[in-house]
Amino acid sequence: MNINKRKKILKKFSKSARTSLQWIIQSRRDIRHFLSKPIPNRILIHILKMGHAAPSVGFMQPWNFILIRSARTRKKIKDQFEKINQTELTRISEQDRKTIYSKLKLEGILETPLNIAVTCDHRRDRPFILGNAPMPETDLYSTCLAIQNMWLVARAEGIGIGWVSIINRKVTEEILKLPDGVQLVAYLCLGYPKEFREKPLLEEVGWKQRMNLKSLVFDEQWNRKTSLEI
Repeated sequence: MNINKRKKILKKFSKSARTSLQWIIQSRRDIRHFLSKPIPNRILIHILKMGHAAPSVGFMQPWNFILIRSARTRKKIKDQFEKINQTELTRISEQDRKTIYSKLKLEGILETPLNIAVTCDHRRDRPFILGNAPMPETDLYSTCLAIQNMWLVARAEGIGIGWVSIINRKVTEEILKLPDGVQLVAYLCLGYPKEFREKPLLEEVGWKQRMNLKSLVFDEQWNRKTSLEI
């Protein structure tokens, strides 16, 4: 690598670029209310490319992205969401929280023009993956990094993403005809949002507040308070 290329790689980003990155991270939201406006293919491809640019242990790149536009398929996913969502409601004992939960809109499966199922292929690069054997779950963690990349670049493009986790993973894998060894990691709704809220929805409605960072940072070992002035 010549000196000029090395300088280019090591060059610090401008203050405006760093500020923009911080703003994108802080303004990312889990979106549930969407417009019907379709996502242009060039933007969709860009989002997928940035997901594919994520780091992965052993450079295994364990992800796949299943684009779901079929109303019939999405209706199947929506039906099982409704069933499981009602079950989840019965698990809440506190009446105040039950009331909050019952009013929450927790998906936009049929509203969006596009759903994406992000999967992890546990078979990829077997039997030897550099750095994976001591912690085999790193293929799942790597897939989550791809999802985060997609979420942030989508936000920068004015696209909203909502992660639907209130579904039966096994049933969804059957609907999508995933082979053995391939696991669903995230079922995402993508589209132009009706709004990007100032705060995360669950914080706005009083479900939970953001935790104090200092309480989450330790020095050297578990539960040893950090000396950092946070």
